[in-house]
Parts: sequence; C-alpha cells; structure tokens
Amino acid sequence: MKITKDIIYVGVDDHQVDLFEGQYIVPEGMAYNSYLISDEKIAVTDTVAEGFEEEWIGNIKAALNGKTPDYLIVHHMEPDHSANIDLFMTEFPDAKIVSSAKAFTMMGNFLHNTYADRQVVVKEGDTLELGAHSLTFVSAPMVHWPEVMLSYDKTDKVLFSADAFGKFGANDVYDGDWDCEARRYYFGIVGKFGAQVQNLLKKAAALDIQIICPLHGPVITENAGEYVKTYNKWSSYTPEDEGVVIAYTSVYGHTKAAAEMLAARLEEKNCPSVSLFDLARDDMAEAVEDAFRYDRLVLATTTYNTDIFPFMREFINHLIERNYQNRKIAIIENGSWAAQAEKVIRKMLENSKDLVFAENTVHIMSALNDESKAQLEALAEELA
Repeated sequence: MKITKDIIYVGVDDHQVDLFEGQYIVPEGMAYNSYLISDEKIAVTDTVAEGFEEEWIGNIKAALNGKTPDYLIVHHMEPDHSANIDLFMTEFPDAKIVSSAKAFTMMGNFLHNTYADRQVVVKEGDTLELGAHSLTFVSAPMVHWPEVMLSYDKTDKVLFSADAFGKFGANDVYDGDWDCEARRYYFGIVGKFGAQVQNLLKKAAALDIQIICPLHGPVITENAGEYVKTYNKWSSYTPEDEGVVIAYTSVYGHTKAAAEMLAARLEEKNCPSVSLFDLARDDMAEAVEDAFRYDRLVLATTTYNTDIFPFMREFINHLIERNYQNRKIAIIENGSWAAQAEKVIRKMLENSKDLVFAENTVHIMSALNDESKAQLEALAEELA
C-alpha cells in the first residue's frame, strides 16, 4: 500500500492475538505497522511481532522490487515492533540500524546483540539523509518506553509516531471509527504519561504534520491536526464529554440494583450520556476508557473483608496509576453491618489531583430501602 509516492506500508495484521500486552482484549486483532521509504537510500522503519516474519519480509521484498535497503530504523524496542531485527540484519547484511542509545542497550537485553559495527546512534534533532527525503529525529521518552524516538519526514510532511496515535484492531477490519479503540489504547497503555505526551506535542507543534504513521492502527492521512488536538485533550486529563460513568461491584445483586436505578433516573433526567459497568464481568479497560472520557464517575461497591470488593479495588488502582484527575466522584456504599467502602475509596483517591466529591453519598444497609432510595434520587439530581 502506497502512503505517498515514496513511502510504502509493509506491515502486517494479527488475528491470532487474544490479549494484547497480556491484558487488553482485542477482538478485532492488532496491526503491527512497518514502513519503507524508497529514495537514493532506502530505509525500513521498525519490524513486526514474532510469528509474522515471513509475511513481513515478503512485503519488504515486494516493495524493494530488487533493490536493497540501507537502513532499519528502530523507533521503539517493544517486542511487537523489534522481534525481527535479527532476521532483517541477516537478510540484508549491508544494512545499518538507526536508533537511540537507550534502544541499543535494550537491543542487547532482548537480542543479546547490539550490532555494534552496524549502528547509527541518533538523538534529538539529528537527521538521516536519504536523498529527497530527510528524517529528523524527535526524542519521546516514556511515550511509552524511555528509549522511544519519533522521526519526521519534512519532504512528505509525515510523522513516524511510534506508539503515539495508535489504536487497537487490525487494519484490514478498520471501519473508520478511530476514537473508541484509540482512546482505550491510549488510556490503557500511554495514559500514565500525560506530561511526557504533552512535551511531545509541544515539539510536534513546530512541525507541519500532514500524515501520521503510527506503529499500530491506520495511517492518518486527513485532518492530522484534529488527532493532535484529541491527544492534547487526553494527555492533559481534560474530560472529553459530559456524562456519568457508573462502575459497580455486587455480591448478591443489591448494589447492582442501586447502580441500575441511578442509571435509569439519570437517563430520565436527560443526562447527556450514562455508561454502566459491572466490573466483575465487563471489560475493565472499557470502564477505564469511559472513566477518562466523561466528567463524572460513580463508584458503587460493597464493603468486603473490611475493605472494598476486589474488582473495585483493581479498577481504582487502574485509575490511580494513570493519574486520574479533574473529575467529579460520587460513591454508593453497601455494608450489612460495618460499612467501610466510602472510607476506603476516599483514602485510595486522596492523592489524586482536582477530584471533587459529590455532596450526596448513598449508604445502603444490605438492600435498598426508602432512605437509600431517597439518597439515590438526590444523587441523581446532583449528577444530572
């Protein structure tokens, strides 16, 4: 697939993977993107995951049309992008590897070989001249590993963005809906590093970016500026939309009943959006995604072993480690004899920035009664 006259897509789609990075459900698979820049000198950017080497090398050789590559550019050393470095260097013994110093250190750890006699070490601002195309390297530490470099081709105005601007899903099933799976990908994988993404976006603002070539997901060929604006919103922890997320855990169904009742009342009051998640059964990553998308979050859980139910603790930990902030939080607690849920939740979130707790908290003793139903009504009124 040609992206520009000289830039060709040579990546692969993976429909075998069930859990990306061992935890994210990817029913539509994953794309491992690799690109070839054909010029006086030829560069291939990044490799693909283990198990797809034959398809990938075949794609490269077809794009080369009998020529030989001069460089392999390694933007990121995560194994889904670096697993076939050895294969490439064997297939093309005259090629050199271009990467950051930290990436070469990681290469030694992963591959036990740094190709010392074939290295081209680059840092922020360095360029690689290919002929008509000149690549300028942009350091992007912790987006989302410390060795990450991006590169910018000023000729075609293309940003090779490593894991930035990626999404879940194979490219051969992409239906044009980028935001949902890109958001789940961002907050799951990159979300902790908002400050680092903000630093990268400041550098990107100085570049005329018309096309974005990420390591996962579709090539962005139109309205690149809008995608940059979206990343700015996500990385600044600014709520994207108005709405309420209700995340609950329930042992015997009483907390679930309260969560469902609140959702129904909010919808009756024309709340812009209401998302309801059973944290024991629904995709946790989807719940995390919506918690960052919307501006209000309800945590509904039982007291359990003088703590909170394990799935709720896991959910809150996911939020905390991704720097959850700048939202309104409400609590529904259920305790049959010694309720502790509200206390535990507030303690867990005490170091999170700019969280505002709702004035109304719902206290359930075992099952809903008239008093707790009235508290639910007051909370619905406040949140709506």
